[in-house]
Amino acid sequence: MTAALTFTTNEAAIVYTSRLMEEDRLYFVAIGGPPLLAILLSKQLRTPKIAYVVEDGTIAPEMPVPTPPFMIGAGLASSRAVAWTDMNTVDFHAGLGYLDYGVLAAVQVDAYGNFNSTFLGDDFDRPARRFGGPGGATEIASLCWRTILMTRLERRKFVKKLDFMSSPGFLDGSPGARERAGMPAETGPHRVVTERAVFGFDDETRRMKLLAVAPWSSIDEVLGEMEFAPLVAADVAPLDPPTEEELAMLRANIDPTGRTISGDWITLEDAGGTLRRAGVEPVAPRA
Repeated sequence: MTAALTFTTNEAAIVYTSRLMEEDRLYFVAIGGPPLLAILLSKQLRTPKIAYVVEDGTIAPEMPVPTPPFMIGAGLASSRAVAWTDMNTVDFHAGLGYLDYGVLAAVQVDAYGNFNSTFLGDDFDRPARRFGGPGGATEIASLCWRTILMTRLERRKFVKKLDFMSSPGFLDGSPGARERAGMPAETGPHRVVTERAVFGFDDETRRMKLLAVAPWSSIDEVLGEMEFAPLVAADVAPLDPPTEEELAMLRANIDPTGRTISGDWITLEDAGGTLRRAGVEPVAPRA
C-alpha cells in the first residue's frame, strides 16, 4: 500500500484505531462518530468477520457501503442488524463477558484512562462547556473486557485531573480498584489513540504508557502535549501514515460528506526516505 502524504488529524486517528481491530471479536460502540468509522474501515479492509453492538441495543448491524451521510441515529446505525434490543440488554451482555472491546471518544483523559465526556469547568450546573454526556460510554468502559479511547493529542485533553469523571478507567491505579468499585475483574482501558501517538497501560502500575509515535513527530513533542508524564516504552514503535487505500475507502465510501473525517490537515514530505511535516525541520531523537 502507498503511504499518503496529505490527510486530516481525524483521518489519522480513525486509521490508527482501525488497525487495532482483531478478527472474530465483538465490539461495543456508540452511535456514529470516529469510533464507528474505525470499525467500518477495518471491516472493509482488514477484518471482515468482526461484529459490533451499538449502544442503543442494536446487535451486529451491517452498514451499507457507501454509507449514508447521517449515521447518527438508530435507523441507519441499525441497518441489517441481527437483532434490535435496548441499552439495558446489551449492557447485560457486556456484563456477562460477551463483548470484547469498547471503542469510545473522550473529551479529557487522565493517566489511568478515566475519561470525561460530560462538561468542562468547575461547576456542573454552570459549566464552561457542556457536551452530550457519556450516553452508554459509562457502561461500555465499565463492562467490556478492554476499552479503546480516541482523542486529540492536546494538553487540555491529557490532564492531571478530570473536570468530571464520566466513565472509569483504572480509577486511582491501585490494585483491584475496579473490582472494589463493582466492575468485572481483569477489565479496563487497553489503548488511547490520537493522530500522533498510541498509548497503552502498564500491567503493574496501570499508568498510561507511550507505545508508538508518528514518524513526523517525536517522543518529546508528544510528551509536551500532556499535563501528566506517562511511562514510555523501552522501544517506542513508529506509526505508519495512513495509506492512499485507507483514505480512499474513508472518503469515498464510509464518510463521503466528510462530516466526521474533517480536521486539521497534515501534509508530509519525503526527506531522503524520512517522512516529516512539510516545512518543518526534523526533530532530533530523544536521548
